[in-house]
Amino acid sequence: MFDSTSRYYSIKTATISLPDGSGGTREIRYVRRRFIPPADDLTTLVEHMVSQGERLDQVTARYLGDPTQFWRVCDANNVQQPEELEETGRVITIALPNM
Repeated sequence: MFDSTSRYYSIKTATISLPDGSGGTREIRYVRRRFIPPADDLTTLVEHMVSQGERLDQVTARYLGDPTQFWRVCDANNVQQPEELEETGRVITIALPNM
């Protein structure tokens, strides 16, 4: 369902049955909730101080080689929105899951 590099790749799907308004039911398939992994499940590669105008996708491309992996940096810093990590002067952790 999701690419192997997606944050949702390992998340299970579920199905719920709801009334369809005509006396029947309809099945809705959805991805279960994803939780940010605990920091002790990650290995810190480096800490990076954000420069003025720097975006998280740029930082991620520099350290992880793929700008779409920004969600890994969000996880390492316990945030859900990338914009939270783009504050000039903020030190952010670049990490990967423990193997």
